[in-house]
Amino acid sequence: MCSFPAGRRPWEVAKVSAGAKRVEQLDRVVIRFAGDSGDGMQLTGDRFTSETAQLGNDISTLPNFPAEIRAPAGTLPGVSSFQVHFADYDILTPGDAPNVLVAMNPAALKANLADLPSGADIIVNTDEFTKRNLAKVGYAVSPLEDGSLADFAVHPVALTSMTVGALAELGVAKKDGERAKNMFALGLLSWMYSRPFESTLRFLETKFAKRPDLVAANKAAFQAGWNFGETTESFTVRYEVKPARMKPGTYRNITGNQALALGLVAASVRSKLPLFLGAYPITPASDILHELSKHKKFGITTVQAEDEIAAIGAAVGASYGGALGVTTTSGPGVALKGETISLAIALELPLVIVDVQRAGPSTGMPTKTEQADLNMALFGRHGEAPLAVIAPKSPSDCFHAAIEAARIALKYRTPVILLSDNYVANGSEPWLLPSADELPDISVEFTTEPNGEDGRFLPYLRDPETLARPWAIPGTAGLEHRIGGLEKADKTGDISYDPANHEFMVRTRAQRIEAIEVPDIEVEDADESARVLVLGWGSTYGPIGAACRALRQRGLPIAQAHLRHLAPLPANLGEVLTAYDKVVIPEMNLGQLAHVIRAKYLVDAVPFNQVSGLPFTAATLENMLEDVVKNG
Repeated sequence: MCSFPAGRRPWEVAKVSAGAKRVEQLDRVVIRFAGDSGDGMQLTGDRFTSETAQLGNDISTLPNFPAEIRAPAGTLPGVSSFQVHFADYDILTPGDAPNVLVAMNPAALKANLADLPSGADIIVNTDEFTKRNLAKVGYAVSPLEDGSLADFAVHPVALTSMTVGALAELGVAKKDGERAKNMFALGLLSWMYSRPFESTLRFLETKFAKRPDLVAANKAAFQAGWNFGETTESFTVRYEVKPARMKPGTYRNITGNQALALGLVAASVRSKLPLFLGAYPITPASDILHELSKHKKFGITTVQAEDEIAAIGAAVGASYGGALGVTTTSGPGVALKGETISLAIALELPLVIVDVQRAGPSTGMPTKTEQADLNMALFGRHGEAPLAVIAPKSPSDCFHAAIEAARIALKYRTPVILLSDNYVANGSEPWLLPSADELPDISVEFTTEPNGEDGRFLPYLRDPETLARPWAIPGTAGLEHRIGGLEKADKTGDISYDPANHEFMVRTRAQRIEAIEVPDIEVEDADESARVLVLGWGSTYGPIGAACRALRQRGLPIAQAHLRHLAPLPANLGEVLTAYDKVVIPEMNLGQLAHVIRAKYLVDAVPFNQVSGLPFTAATLENMLEDVVKNG
């Protein structure tokens, strides 16, 4: 093992040995880091992504980790992976198949081998290919020795022992040294793909600030990995991927949950209202709570409640008191919140409910992705209880979707369900920071004076345009009114059991949702010759877009349209649907949007469904859509 020269940094070593390695230009690369759930693959992938973002490449990532807190070490259920796709052009997905797999143990190799194309690079940690670890995943003979990997470029690297050896002079305990092997791998890959690394070194200094020994160990491991790549004969080529052409501005790499949290902060600022988040921790929505708790200086209040029902109850109470009430959860939590969502509908108060969907039913697969909560968002309440539903299409779009959800909630005095999902929430991409002036003004005016002709306050006297009722802060003199879930009389808000009044109120609440102004849906149809339209919603935007792009490049005409607003639907959607001979709707469920489209527009939409817990690959959609375009 070549130790890191004293007083020198990796780039200085590179200058000394410049010319020893050939450099090749690539336009795109897909790398997957995979190992045991304790091997730090998510951290490694996140740091590689951050390094890549600094170079200006376009990026899309796909974290994939076990639901168990700590699955048995070295087993298939315990494999954790992080895939990053980076390119010198605009990309839409984390990539279908990795060009490079970093496998930290036999389980990681076996779990991911089927995804690799012929010729892919496999970097394996040979220290973990022991008889015991091989037996755990059903290998009678090591795949490194039986010829089964002949179709791949295999690079055996003793990651663990080399890391421990590199740290020996630091006096680091063997256990801590072994844990740093992910930094060795990161250093090697950073060298291999010419990534910058100053931010990673600074990150390590911050992360382990209270443990100087771990700072030194992890930095040394990273540097050892870099030097190994530079000096070993196992890697004869380095690669470069030039920056992508992107709109000028300031960018940061951001996950969907981070973007959504910042969107809620922006909504609070632009509405001039304090934001209150009532939340109960649940995968994969918890990061929104964590992120919002960092922004108290913007008037953000976060409460970790004792359960899902208490969380939404507190959020509704905050809205009643004049705040922007928000609650976050995932599938099972939405079910628990259902009664209080209905209460907010009856009260006609603004409320944002964020549902970061995961694979169900019940506990299901908490760390896997699905789009199966659409029916629950649209219809999953007792009585006639309509509300607005929107869905972001990508990690960065979560920022704008959050502001739009707040705009609708505040303007129309209604709960809004924002349907994110695990794929969008934990995936990341570059985000162009908007100017504050670009964000919509969503400020509201509270009612401060009686609005009745006789000087009374009428809490259900509606705005003729939006059908929204007045929002009066409790304690305002002269604006006393009843609150609760019992049916209210039109205008006065008195409790009413009158049949005619009930029908009027039910229909009016439904009309209020239909009155929400949403943009027309836009269609991407390059030469307007397509006869097939692909309609999607939420996180399917990337795979659908990549598939349609590939088909057009091959000369096959196809149109794409994507829904952000699911309730109400865009006014021009019916006209768009009937303009095409065939409408195909890919969804990560069993056809929930397709059922809605068929029922509402009498269009024979063709569903294409997947409920594997994984997002669609672009190749899967491309093959399916090619068949539809060619054969009808």
